[in-house]
Amino acid sequence: METLDLLAPLLFVVIGLVAGAVLKSLLKHSSLPYTVCLFCLGVVFGLLSRFNVLPDVGVLRSAVDAVANMDPDLILYVFLPLLIFDGAYEMDLHVFRKSLFNSTLLAGPGMVIAMFLTAALIMGIAAFVPQCSGWNWNYALMFGALISATDPVAVVALLRELGTSKRFSTLVDAESMLNDGTGIVLFMLFYGAYTAAGAPSSPVLDCLFVVAVGALLGWLLARLTIWSLGQVGGDAAVQNSAIIVGAYITFIAAQAFMNVSGVIALVAFGLTISYVGRPHLKPEVHKFMQSFWELASYIANTLIFIIVGIVIAAKVDITWQSIVILFAVYIGINLVRAAMVLILYPIMKKCGYGLTLRESVILVWGGLRGALGLTLALMVSYTLEIPEDIRRQILLFTAGIVTLTLTINATTIRWLLLKLGLTKIPSAKMLLDFSIRQQIADSSDKYLEKLKNREALVDSDWKLVETFKHEPEPAPEVKFHPDDLLADLRLRILNKERALCWNMYDEGIISFVTLRCLTASLDEQYDQSGRIPLSSRKRVFNFYNNSFYTRWLKNFPLVRKWSDVYFHDKIVNGYDLARGFFITQKKSLELIDEFAHSKVLTPNETAQMDILRGEIGENIEHITAVMEEMAYDYPVSYRCGVTRKSIRMLLANERRQIEQFRSEGILSASEAGSMFDDIDERHASIGSLTKTWKRNRKLNDASRGL
Repeated sequence: METLDLLAPLLFVVIGLVAGAVLKSLLKHSSLPYTVCLFCLGVVFGLLSRFNVLPDVGVLRSAVDAVANMDPDLILYVFLPLLIFDGAYEMDLHVFRKSLFNSTLLAGPGMVIAMFLTAALIMGIAAFVPQCSGWNWNYALMFGALISATDPVAVVALLRELGTSKRFSTLVDAESMLNDGTGIVLFMLFYGAYTAAGAPSSPVLDCLFVVAVGALLGWLLARLTIWSLGQVGGDAAVQNSAIIVGAYITFIAAQAFMNVSGVIALVAFGLTISYVGRPHLKPEVHKFMQSFWELASYIANTLIFIIVGIVIAAKVDITWQSIVILFAVYIGINLVRAAMVLILYPIMKKCGYGLTLRESVILVWGGLRGALGLTLALMVSYTLEIPEDIRRQILLFTAGIVTLTLTINATTIRWLLLKLGLTKIPSAKMLLDFSIRQQIADSSDKYLEKLKNREALVDSDWKLVETFKHEPEPAPEVKFHPDDLLADLRLRILNKERALCWNMYDEGIISFVTLRCLTASLDEQYDQSGRIPLSSRKRVFNFYNNSFYTRWLKNFPLVRKWSDVYFHDKIVNGYDLARGFFITQKKSLELIDEFAHSKVLTPNETAQMDILRGEIGENIEHITAVMEEMAYDYPVSYRCGVTRKSIRMLLANERRQIEQFRSEGILSASEAGSMFDDIDERHASIGSLTKTWKRNRKLNDASRGL
């Protein structure tokens, strides 16, 4: 029997992952969200166990029973750190900052508004329904607090599946993460009266404490983790393990020991690791992290939704009368959220990225509830100081709302997005996709002709082979306003430039300082939705308006030589930025050519390409002049900048070669790790070049009597 108890959780994990894999395969061409189907699968498992319909296999029944009776905190402490960190790490920090005010507005005042409106709804139902006559305002406000918080697990999982715009998904995602802290503080304000902990003495200060300290703790532990990465060597598995450990320590320290928001601490931890720590990660470590966290997130999502379904099916008692009341509560909850968004809409549409009416509809309908609310409801159900009928109804209403939002809202939100036109593929993406498919088809035709000329393949049935070619697709019918086309194309170009910047950094072409400046420039462009010219790069060109580049310096050879030495670092960074920007603009011209040769554009639309070429050409002309001036006026620093770049590229090439040998089995992991450490030591010494250049220049000047 003890063996069965030990095997039960492991068996559940195995069954859950197998069932999830089968389900994901079956849903490949379905519009139903994968997570919703997992939840329904969990409900089925729970009902089969509850009514003794499961096969008479002791360990199988033990597995389901173990899940049904698990500590609700286990859901938070095991699965939530994986999902929240993964969501925060992949989040664009710039977009998050721009969305922070609106998301805070929803998570703060919005939560308070929703809590009071929900409490009024429950008290209204209690006035007319005898079964709910035991409710008072304290119970109603407690329920309003726990049910008003959107669940980060459910929301993050759904938005990833639907592929909504980055700006809107970040808003919804950030709200679900931030309102966790507010929701728990508000919940404890009323729940604490029935526990030894007691209610918070000052809810406002406690809420600020939970949020601020949680964020500070996440930032501090992230900085500590980044420091530790430099101490554990270059092994990808070890460095990734340090990040995993850091994520769990952050959540446990915040949630269990400091009584602050673990979710907010994890958000701060993930954003800091992504923004500050990622440039310190070796390319192979970053690739390893992406693969690992994708797998970990998949496993966590699969298991947590099955668990929630099992818990609801096993714990909730339901009658026909309660179903009617539950649907009334469900409709009321949606109306409450609609009222909350409507109240805040005049402010939200003017702040950050703004909020359209269509997006506000999705914001209302996408307010899913999940594991967090259910966990708090289970805590209430275990509190004997609360009347039994209230405990039972809170668990019923919470489980019902979770079930209905996941089965109704989540399954219909894709249809609603399509109806509102929020998932419409931009015309620029359609054109590029068609262009890529055309290039692949042309390449395939040329390669087929080469195959036909190979002696070893002359006996092939070429008619049959040709049937396996991808049939060319008709050109998409794209109708757009010229300004819309330009905006779409600019955004597409910016996305390519962003990816190119990270590739150049990984290859050693640009430095970390240059990476930051270029990505910040792209963020400024991105904020304008492609409505300003690509030549408007204030962040880049303002860099060269500093005092050491003023005209009068060039008229005095002695001053110019002095600035070459003492502004050495600034000049070197300026060259690095100029060269990196020059490369991105050249690649952007190639992308424009891909659009121009897509065979879709009309002559008038093709003329729009000339506008973009002109914008990029202006950038190239400007930055080329800057590099020529730098080479002439500051030759020492210019040469140092070129030298440093050459060294970085040389070391990056060595790293790629070592990685290739390791993947081919020529080098073992330990041998490759030792070689990587040697490269890291040489890379770290690049910074000392500045001192060498300065020292040599001073010695030369002194020998000449300058």
